[in-house]
Amino acid sequence: MKIIKPIIAIAFLAIALTSCTEEDNDPINLAENPLEEFNLLTTIEANAHKIEVYSDQDQYTVGYNELFYRIKDQNTDNYVSNAEIVQTPIMHMTSMMHSCPKSDIIKTEDLGVYRGFTVFQMPGNAEEHWELNLEYTLDGQTFTASERIAVKAPKDDKRRVASFMGADDKRYVVAMMPMAPAVKVNDFAAMVFTMENMMQFPAVPDHFLKIDPRMPGMGNHSSPNNEDLTYDAATGTYKGKLSLTMTGYWKINLQLIDPQGTVLKGEEVTEDNEASSLFFELEF
Repeated sequence: MKIIKPIIAIAFLAIALTSCTEEDNDPINLAENPLEEFNLLTTIEANAHKIEVYSDQDQYTVGYNELFYRIKDQNTDNYVSNAEIVQTPIMHMTSMMHSCPKSDIIKTEDLGVYRGFTVFQMPGNAEEHWELNLEYTLDGQTFTASERIAVKAPKDDKRRVASFMGADDKRYVVAMMPMAPAVKVNDFAAMVFTMENMMQFPAVPDHFLKIDPRMPGMGNHSSPNNEDLTYDAATGTYKGKLSLTMTGYWKINLQLIDPQGTVLKGEEVTEDNEASSLFFELEF
């Protein structure tokens, strides 16, 4: 059983404020890996350190990715528990470079394990690729490391993230949080970011996400008891309810609305308009 529980957004900040203890500097037993049931995505060797990046997924995926880090001191063969890590994923395109929404990286309850998240807006390809850049500080000394990574589309090819220009001339990234859909009223969550510049994507805390789930292959019917998504400061996500009345393919039509009630992106589903231009997809 995985012992590390996923966390998001503001929860990272609370743990980040926890001070180090003397116990933090103890060598980490190599025989015990709290991430052994996760997938090792990347190993970066630099500065006499080996940096391991884990995920519960088996690839870097377009959309939300929770990532776990460990740093081994190759001189002592021990994992360090007193590091401060900053991540900066960079997309190298043919004509420009940009980053993506990302969190701080914080310590977990497991010594030597750190975690954060990234939201990749697009996959890499033969000409364009993502690079994971890390800056980390140990005992007052700062190091850098980087590695090219392969970010791929979800294996089911369903949309879980959207990047777009809003009606207010700001660019937004909206990402669906991981979920295990079932025939019931499901908890449903998303994150909303705006692009301040090519490298900074701060979270947006005061908007709304209207949802209208439909089954295009079944007469485009909807479902009862859905709840639109509103911002939850405790988690940094937008939370609501998603009613799924049967298995199959669902299009989760969305509208992003600002505090003044202006629709920034997305359209209502009507008899004359079968889908919104802003949506997520599910199939189960």
